[in-house]
Amino acid sequence: MFLIIGFVVVLFMVFGGYVFAGGKMEIIVHALPFELMIILGGSVGAFVIANSMGVIKKSLSGMGRAFKGAKWKRQDYVDLLSLLFVLIKTMRSKGVVAIEQHIEKPEESNIFNNFPRIAADHHVVAFIADYLRMMTMNFEDPHQMEDAMDQDLERHHAEEHEPQHALQTMADGLPAVGIVAAVLGIIKTMAAINEPVEVLGRMVGGALVGTFLGIFLSYLMVAPIAGRFGQVLNEESQFFNIIKTVLISHLHGNAPQISVEIGRRNVPAQHQPDFAELEDALAELPPDL
Repeated sequence: MFLIIGFVVVLFMVFGGYVFAGGKMEIIVHALPFELMIILGGSVGAFVIANSMGVIKKSLSGMGRAFKGAKWKRQDYVDLLSLLFVLIKTMRSKGVVAIEQHIEKPEESNIFNNFPRIAADHHVVAFIADYLRMMTMNFEDPHQMEDAMDQDLERHHAEEHEPQHALQTMADGLPAVGIVAAVLGIIKTMAAINEPVEVLGRMVGGALVGTFLGIFLSYLMVAPIAGRFGQVLNEESQFFNIIKTVLISHLHGNAPQISVEIGRRNVPAQHQPDFAELEDALAELPPDL
């Protein structure tokens, strides 16, 4: 929503300022289709050359994610902490045998299915199940576990940010492609050097539209989307860091209530539940979990 508002403000301020200052839109409107064909077409072609199909698809979906914002909301963090509380409490009170059925087939687990938004995310469920499974295999050294999680998260972070970096690279190159369009416009103008000054002026103005569009699309369109996409990825990655924090705290021997409280304090500030809210959520958990 805010991205759309921002784009409306950009368009109004840039083109409105130009018109209010006495600029004529005729030259821009006339040159726009051809300049966009050169600049956007060339940039998209280079983007396809430089990236794999997987990165291209993720980049397209990433633009949508930039508009929608981060997936996880305040209630999702409460649910995550509640889920982890139940899992580590079950492991501590009933032993590893009791937890195996939930981590081997999480899609059939009443614990996971009590939190449907989390259960629907394959990556989150797999991350939790994989490291709980390692705990059942006596891999319980908190320092080794933390190192393993950090390496896993670093790999995941790098893979998730590939499409964001690709979009940023495209944004960085757009001004140069705009210059290419402008140079082509000047070549066209020089071929018509015998035309009257008024005609040449319009042709030079049309050529300069290419430079303008390259800079405009780069710094006021594509780069902000890439930047917002990066913010969304960073915020969503906190979900995995909280899982790591809670599980490592559990391996250090802390009680489930302490482990989830440590996790709560690592929730991003805008989504962080307060102590009482989390306590109420834990108290309201079904007794059969």
